[in-house]
Amino acid sequence: MKIHEYQAKEIFKNYGIKIPNSILCERREDIETLINKASIPCVIKAQVHSGARGKAGGVKVAKDKTSAIEIANNILGMELKSSQAGVKKVNKILIEDCVDIKKELYLSLTFDRLNEGISLIISTEGGMDIEEIAKTAPKKILTQLITEDFNPEKIVKDMGFNDKINSQICDIIGKLYKICKEKDASLVEINPLVITNQDEVIAIDAKMNFDDNSLFRQEDILKLKDETEENPLELEAQKFGLNYIKLDGTIGCMVNGAGLAMATMDIIRLAGKDAANFLDVGGGASSEKIEKAFKILISDKNLEGVFINIFGGILRCDFLAEGVKNAIQSLKIDIPVIVRMEGTNKAQGAEILNNSGLKFKVVNDLNEAIEVIRKI
Repeated sequence: MKIHEYQAKEIFKNYGIKIPNSILCERREDIETLINKASIPCVIKAQVHSGARGKAGGVKVAKDKTSAIEIANNILGMELKSSQAGVKKVNKILIEDCVDIKKELYLSLTFDRLNEGISLIISTEGGMDIEEIAKTAPKKILTQLITEDFNPEKIVKDMGFNDKINSQICDIIGKLYKICKEKDASLVEINPLVITNQDEVIAIDAKMNFDDNSLFRQEDILKLKDETEENPLELEAQKFGLNYIKLDGTIGCMVNGAGLAMATMDIIRLAGKDAANFLDVGGGASSEKIEKAFKILISDKNLEGVFINIFGGILRCDFLAEGVKNAIQSLKIDIPVIVRMEGTNKAQGAEILNNSGLKFKVVNDLNEAIEVIRKI
């Protein structure tokens, strides 16, 4: 789960990390009143679940009240198109004090799946071009797994700052680690973390993601969820316990099992197409759950075809067939639906589909599936 910058900064503030003063604005009619309360110059920042907001025109500096009001009106309600998250409508803006910046750093803590722990990522080259730095000068970015003998003082000292700055950076690292542990954060990122001309270290941006599986014990974090930032199909799928993620391709896919889902997306790619989604219905899905899953899947207007790849174990192939048949009977579908089934009651499932009077293409193996998908 993701949260907004202003929400992440409130968590930072509660943990004693320095942030600029700011005012949240959600209504156009409040802009002038809130600008009059803000310090000038100020920064107007779009609040959307996306990075690269500055490059997309969602972060601008205002040097006087007139320009602040104009910029705020332009950003609030705009369709912000970023390289990281596509198009997002800006429903909230943050009006924030400008900070006297001497140096920009990058700092984050993220869950390291390979090493089964939390890793620190730090660089003296923070700011909007950190992704480019990662590509062109990766040695400027240090990644360090946090272990029992982890020594942030040594890492920070090697960056060449004075003791006052080093102490503040180490303190922030410790507080970010505490946030990760106490709030089940999978990512806590500050870009940029700035050093001012007075040698103060301040977080002028904040990004925070949380482990969805931990939200049952993080009620305060769950309350921060902004459903307007979520894909409607993904939200609908969550209501029924379905694992659905929207992607950019044109071939919808439905499987039972995350590993099979990844393999199925590879198969679609081998056929020269791209998957439109990740959809795992789980091992014990009923025919009713399958029907709902298929209706969510087919709601994607970009689909050119659907590939259903099921291994019948706990989920029997005849249950799958009944659910998909019922869904298609209630929908007007004019795109190909390819089905590959293996396992429990495979023959019965194929019979249900072949005798349904609907336009299914039941394939015998994955090679045949690839050839059919390639012709779509």
